[in-house]
Amino acid sequence: MDDEAKSVPTSDMNTDAAAEAEAAAAPLPPSSSETAEREEAKVEEADEEGQVVERLVELVSEIAAISDFRNSYRRQFCNLSRRIRLLVPMLEEAKEAPSPLPVASEAALRRLRDALHAARELLRLGSCGSKIFLVLDREKIMKTFQDVTARLEQALAGISFDELNISDEVREQVELVHTQFKRAKERSDSSDDDLFNELMSLYNSSSSASVDPDILQRLSEKLQLVTIYDLNHESLTLHEMARGGDPGAVVEKMSVLLKRIKDFVQTEDPEMGAQASTANISPKDNSTHPVIPVDFRCPISLDLMNDPVIVATGQTYERGYIEMWLEAGHDTCPKTQQKLANKSLTPNYVLRSLITQWCEANGIEPPKRAAQFKDAPLPCSATEHSNVLELLQKLSSQNLEDQCGAAGMLRQLAKRSAENRACIGDAGAIPILVSMLSTTDVSTQEHVVTALLNLSIYEENKARIISSGAVPGIVHVLKRGSMEARENSAATLFSLSIVDENKVTIGCSGAIPALVQLLSNGSQRGKKDAATALFNLCIYQGNKGKAVRAGLVPILLELLMETECGMVDEALAILAILSGHPEGKAAIGAASAIPVFVGVIRNGSPRSKENAAAVMVHLCNGEGEQQQQHLAEGQEQGIVSLLEELAESGTDRGKRKAVQLLERMDRFLKQQSQAQAEAEAMAQAHAQAQAQAQPRILVQAQAHADMQAERSLILISSDISDR
Repeated sequence: MDDEAKSVPTSDMNTDAAAEAEAAAAPLPPSSSETAEREEAKVEEADEEGQVVERLVELVSEIAAISDFRNSYRRQFCNLSRRIRLLVPMLEEAKEAPSPLPVASEAALRRLRDALHAARELLRLGSCGSKIFLVLDREKIMKTFQDVTARLEQALAGISFDELNISDEVREQVELVHTQFKRAKERSDSSDDDLFNELMSLYNSSSSASVDPDILQRLSEKLQLVTIYDLNHESLTLHEMARGGDPGAVVEKMSVLLKRIKDFVQTEDPEMGAQASTANISPKDNSTHPVIPVDFRCPISLDLMNDPVIVATGQTYERGYIEMWLEAGHDTCPKTQQKLANKSLTPNYVLRSLITQWCEANGIEPPKRAAQFKDAPLPCSATEHSNVLELLQKLSSQNLEDQCGAAGMLRQLAKRSAENRACIGDAGAIPILVSMLSTTDVSTQEHVVTALLNLSIYEENKARIISSGAVPGIVHVLKRGSMEARENSAATLFSLSIVDENKVTIGCSGAIPALVQLLSNGSQRGKKDAATALFNLCIYQGNKGKAVRAGLVPILLELLMETECGMVDEALAILAILSGHPEGKAAIGAASAIPVFVGVIRNGSPRSKENAAAVMVHLCNGEGEQQQQHLAEGQEQGIVSLLEELAESGTDRGKRKAVQLLERMDRFLKQQSQAQAEAEAMAQAHAQAQAQAQPRILVQAQAHADMQAERSLILISSDISDR
């Protein structure tokens, strides 16, 4: 495989897929009948099509995109959002449930849909709504939190995991979320009375100058109205509420409060006041270049932002610079140094609008991007574009030598840079390359499939490759090509499967049996490529059964025992995924592999230990006879002491799995001890009964003997008298 191809991002074999979605283009008012009508129509349309689960997935994606809860209810909003996002794995698996769903399950999912709809509106209010309004309307907000929490808890309580074919591991996660909602429903969070009272005190005062500065400082900090962006955003939200038809008295009260807080903030920071005023000065009044407001500058480049995006911590950066920061391997927020919960970037439409208004007011154009990045590479020159077109002409010719040479050159060009990959894709090379996958010339086929592999590294080319119908051709090469071509076909499928929708397409193409075959009889590199592709594909629930039926489990177990092949970590990672599927669990359980897993927990790498423990958790989960046998076999192999050690010194995931398995083993041992005690008690009772019965038997025997002796004496006596 080419060096460039090897740079395809490798999937971490223990991480979950993260959903990424965009936020709404403008802040929503707390109530909007027009929006509600659109949403109700959308829900009814989904119901008519019977797509309840798909609608649930959409709702959770929309909720995941809502962030920046910088207000007095931040903890409550963050907890609600986090718990809802944890439902994603269950909904993904529910997509594969038998159709049609049982009436009870469909009704439960509809209740969950309605609850998520209400939760989304509440979270939108928390993200885009007025911070002052949230405090003034505190009783209604807290009641809404309680209502949404109760609806979510009740909806989750009615879901049947068995009817939806939810795996054991996902079931445990959802049960934990349900417990959290249940506790939150029973617990009533109190609002900040001091904040409300101080806000009302400020409103009732004649001016901000007559209020204690300490109170104003606290209000500014608690409401997080401390920068020009915060204040302008709050002002825009008030205008939105007024336009949405909210009571004038409420908006008037909020406007008074905002003005007094703004006066205080600008008094405390004169520079901010000057910056805020520059937005209202016409170019004619400016003799010098206008000062760019601090909040309009990217914290990394310090330049005016053109495409501001929000990261997980709520901070805003220029898209290009934060992408460079993340691509360099950082997982923290540059400004706050907090660890990022995810690397999704949400467009900050409000700030972009404010920047545009400021630029128009000051007669300047928004700046162009200062640099180009991976997803927007520099356009190729006219000469380079001409060279690519010339290669495509040769590729389309009937001369086999020209075809092979052109495919080889495209392969090398795609290997060198992102600019080349974009240029080749833009020139229309991908459909031509796809049409040549079935060529009988070995060298040309190797060049073609490897060129597609290198091109697939560029995200836009992934969609082009899929839409060109490349997957069947790639699978053809995977089955019948040379070993190098098969290796790079597997790597291409892995690269394409990074996009979730492509997992379904590839799984339906017959690729999985071919990958299993390569894993079984391929070269060392071919086995590695097949394993990474299979792992990625099996993240999708619908592909797990296909992999099991293709005979993947026995091959993985063989790799576990062939430690010299260096595939133990990969094999266990895939087994850990398959063990959560009913077919996978049955196939692994039937293979009598408990000693192998115990051996890995004893001598394997940290990653292998945690995956072996994860497999054991799935195999031993349940009260059936087979689960009891697995536990008994594990006990005989000495697994308890190994799990205790793993729970102390393993990876975080390894510790969790070890604790789960120890708890299950503890229940099993108690059941065994209780059963043994009952058996011993029954045996003892039987022995006592026999012991009590023995004297009676002896007495009866003695009585019988005495009777016989008496009869003998009578006969003798009679005989004597006869004489």
